[in-house]
Amino acid sequence: MKTDRILVTGGTGYIGSHTVVELQNAGYRVVIIDNLSNSNVEVLNGIERITGIRPDFVEADCTDINALRNLFLKFPDIKGIINFAASKAVGESVQKPVLYYRNNLNTLMNLLDMMGEHGVKGIVFSSSCTVYGEPDENPVTEQSPIKKATSPYGNTKQISEEIITDVINSGAPFKSIILRYFNPIGAHPSAEIGELPLGVPQNLIPYLTQTAIGVREELSVFGNDYNTRDGYCIRDFIDVVDLAKAHVIAVERMLEDKSDKKIEIFNLGTGNGLSVMELINAFEGATGVKVPYKIAPRRLGDIEQVWADPSYANNVLGWKAETPVADTMRSAWKWQQRLRERGIM
Repeated sequence: MKTDRILVTGGTGYIGSHTVVELQNAGYRVVIIDNLSNSNVEVLNGIERITGIRPDFVEADCTDINALRNLFLKFPDIKGIINFAASKAVGESVQKPVLYYRNNLNTLMNLLDMMGEHGVKGIVFSSSCTVYGEPDENPVTEQSPIKKATSPYGNTKQISEEIITDVINSGAPFKSIILRYFNPIGAHPSAEIGELPLGVPQNLIPYLTQTAIGVREELSVFGNDYNTRDGYCIRDFIDVVDLAKAHVIAVERMLEDKSDKKIEIFNLGTGNGLSVMELINAFEGATGVKVPYKIAPRRLGDIEQVWADPSYANNVLGWKAETPVADTMRSAWKWQQRLRERGIM
């Protein structure tokens, strides 16, 4: 039912908040749990301004099993979970591996325990194209080999996928859809929500827009000597609203038993690889704003090139990433300007 209650962990974060908007627009009732370690409670206001509905919110850490128990006592009608609660920066994970293993794996195992106890029908897990490592060939399909992870972050995604698979195969009474994201960028076109990391951004676009507006002196581009068409890393950059919409389809698919399979995996990308320099040029072309940058050494853990073959998700889910990159760049810039208006950044 489109009025079912969905638990969104990490729901005040970047992808989480955009997904809450799409869930509420589709009619679902949402409760968010987030420890606000990399997000701000003000995000709830933005969600409410877009949708007219303020989601229920619990400030707590998903690694705290008692906090989760209390949440399920308060909201006993949760039918589905979308799990975004995780530490998510490749570079930081190399520096702080234990933090990443603790946060990302304990959160997942706690949620799986709760699901069995409380009759939850399905969990959407946010995985990542990092599971493909440095692929032998691009684009990658869901059948492409899983490579040894090049970072603890990537390894937590691989291990999480294995945990979910093992739990489902053990006869657990619920389903799971694993979504392997490529590189989400941009912001909601309303500029009410977007990507707002606390401290120095670990992701390209917030750093780029902060540089463009003058908060940062220059953007560091890590490596220009890769074996790619222009020497820069290539990624599949996907608009965050397109990405969010796939989660609504995935939830509906599990809750309405649209598939006989208990576990399904989908790539979420555009199918088009862009280099970091091509993305900078796309931003400058779309906004007319110049971005000062410097070439820096390669960064530990970075993959040379990866982009998706999203045809399985296109055909089976009926979902497609459709937003042109110029529109995505304009939404990212509009969001950065809104932060400046509010005196935040």
